Amino acid sequence: MNEQPLAISGFYDVLDFINRADRRRRQSAGFIAALALGGIFTDAYDFTSLGIGAVQLRQQFHLSPVTLGTLTAIMALGALFGGLFGGYLTDRLGRFRMFFVNMLLFVVATLVAAFAPGFGVLLTARFFMGVGVGLDFPVAMAFIAEYNSVERKGGLINMWQAIWYIAGTICFLFGLAMYGLGAGADLWRWAVGFGAVPAFIILVLRFFLMDESPLWEAARGNLAAAARILERTYHVRTAVDPAAQARFVERRTHSESWTLYRQIFSRRYRLRTFQASLVSAMQSCEYYAVGFYLPSIALVLFGSGFAVALAGSLVFNLFGIAGGTLQAVLTNRVRIRRLAMIGCGITIVALLILGLFGHTFPPLLGAAFIALFIFGHSFGIGSQGLTLAALSFPTSMRGAASGFAQAITRVGSIVGFFFFPLLIAAVGLYSTLLTLTVVPVIALVAILAIKWDPTRRDVDHEHTAGEVGPQPLPAPVQHSLSGFREKEG
Repeated sequence: MNEQPLAISGFYDVLDFINRADRRRRQSAGFIAALALGGIFTDAYDFTSLGIGAVQLRQQFHLSPVTLGTLTAIMALGALFGGLFGGYLTDRLGRFRMFFVNMLLFVVATLVAAFAPGFGVLLTARFFMGVGVGLDFPVAMAFIAEYNSVERKGGLINMWQAIWYIAGTICFLFGLAMYGLGAGADLWRWAVGFGAVPAFIILVLRFFLMDESPLWEAARGNLAAAARILERTYHVRTAVDPAAQARFVERRTHSESWTLYRQIFSRRYRLRTFQASLVSAMQSCEYYAVGFYLPSIALVLFGSGFAVALAGSLVFNLFGIAGGTLQAVLTNRVRIRRLAMIGCGITIVALLILGLFGHTFPPLLGAAFIALFIFGHSFGIGSQGLTLAALSFPTSMRGAASGFAQAITRVGSIVGFFFFPLLIAAVGLYSTLLTLTVVPVIALVAILAIKWDPTRRDVDHEHTAGEVGPQPLPAPVQHSLSGFREKEG
């Protein structure tokens, strides 16, 4: 290489290089994004897998609707704790360490769950599987955001929703195969246990092929470490200013408390936090009330046996893949906030029509509206809650913000997991779907009320200096975003 080395004298030299890297140099960053999304695949598979053999599981352990709801909700509870603590540790200890730890936890907890001799062991293992999910989401979102340019990161992060439904589709395909091979009462064990395979593969690939986030290192003042990562990942020569390195190390601060969470609720960021958290909670509630129980819904619609229920669920997931992929492609053109509003409109219409008239529909028409709901969810708030959290905050607090959104997401998961089967048992499928309409309505109101949209915005450059806690040192360009309402950019 004959080009001049990249001069690094501060955080923004690293950030600006990543934002302007050419296509050739972006290839490695794209591979890292793919590995991060691979963790999301594992998360989605593990959340979906228990639903495959829920009927057999209930019979094997003699579970009541309440204990089954507890078993499904416990993973979401684990993810809540994993998100809160994992997001904080992601900002304090680094992205790579947490990436490795959560996959290791996945592999061990998944195998324990698959071989669980009784309900208590299964419940405990599912909790720790949930902790792994909660740890994984904030660090995966941070990696994608910090290895890619402002122009690319929105669409790449939004791909997580399509990956989620791809994982669900593969889970249903595997369940169908094992059902056909006569797995019988142990179908749920096969479905859950197979999740350890992709988790182990991702674990190995992450250990050998991934590195720490260069932006995280630079934000902590480790300019030399950030430079080495840029050299390995982007194949560029670097030259670190020794005086700048010494000055950054001298001025670098470390938060010894939960200052990071106070920051995301500061005057500057609290509306972004409320928006991301509320959208995340609502999307999770509506998904886990419907998406997790797709086999049960397919049985209500078709009533033709377990294999048909799994096949119907697989078809529904294809609409999730379509919606998730389309919104990722359209992210920069349509913008994140508008995608969320459109998706809310679709899900509201689908749920209202199903709730009011679904009992009179023939099975195929009812299935069409369930498919429309899944498409609208994955196109809209299904993706945007966690994407809002990842893109609305600077590097210094991105992990904490994403972790908090993940924790709030799991509050919605617990509600959907636990109460949906109880509501169906009490009032039936269609009345339950009608009640569920309030969820996307709340999300739509929040999106309309808070006019913040992070699409193609460089929040690190907009981040003002002098706030409490670990952060990049002053930017060469400062932008004022003060005011109670943040306008769409």
